[in-house]
Amino acid sequence: MSVLAYDGMSPFELGIVTEVFGLPRPELEVDWYRLTICADGPVRVVGGATLVADTALDGLAAADTVIVPGVSDVHGTVPPNVVEGLRAAHAAGARLVSICSGAFALAATGLLDGRRAATHWRYAALLAERHPAIEVDADVLYVDDGDVLTSAGSAAGIDLCVHLVRADHGPTIANAVARRLVVAPHREGGQAQFIETPVPAAAEDVIAASMAWAVANLAEPITVESLARRAHLSTRTYLRRFKQSSGTSPIKWLIAQRVQASLPLLESGDLPIPTIATAVGFDSPVTFRHHFARVLRTSPSAYRRAFQPRSTETTPGSANW
Repeated sequence: MSVLAYDGMSPFELGIVTEVFGLPRPELEVDWYRLTICADGPVRVVGGATLVADTALDGLAAADTVIVPGVSDVHGTVPPNVVEGLRAAHAAGARLVSICSGAFALAATGLLDGRRAATHWRYAALLAERHPAIEVDADVLYVDDGDVLTSAGSAAGIDLCVHLVRADHGPTIANAVARRLVVAPHREGGQAQFIETPVPAAAEDVIAASMAWAVANLAEPITVESLARRAHLSTRTYLRRFKQSSGTSPIKWLIAQRVQASLPLLESGDLPIPTIATAVGFDSPVTFRHHFARVLRTSPSAYRRAFQPRSTETTPGSANW
């Protein structure tokens, strides 16, 4: 696995990659990644430091995974040697991964044409304008298109990196890595929540208590009226205060909680989909599939298949600019 380093980059995104894939993790008892940082000579990073990598750009073709952090200028031109290196790596069988505006580098290769891709919501319109053959999705945290994966803003790179671990080594290993990072193994929703919803005020105690009760009792029939009664409020007042506290409606929030609760059941066992639907409170498998697809842009069955453990061998490689 390799990660690209280049002049003007933010060290944060490079740090995400090295934290997830570069640290030895013998306690996990799996064949862990061998990460190489690659650059075309010494590079200056944001904050005034200079980074000297051990591997040059020509090592890209040897990598099984190449990760491209956000580019330094979304209006600039991607260097030809980077484009050529990424294309060569992909042709050799590597999966290509971008974080944030790194999607612009992948777009320059033409390998995103005809695919759905993510980038930071601030740059989504620009990416779509410059590369109309790409289906740019500004709502999701990341897009997994098999051999090419893209993520939204910088922190969404953590979500994508954990997703890669999950795809390579299964949910148990991914969850262990997430715990060490002190992050959620999987975040529900997408970056649209950061575009449309302001930071909510601190939840009122009665609203927070009703939400905690709902999470603990998802399998039960739950209505707005029953939540309002539990909070000792009228339905109208409860709706207003819930919106003020959470930035969404009780029903939308409840659906998201139920979808989230279904994920570990899909990942770690072989319970039938109808059984899982009932366990997390959906009226029917059809309703479960509908809401699951709306939230996660995939089906419960496809999600389960995607997160079954699969073995992989990692090969040292590189990247840079």
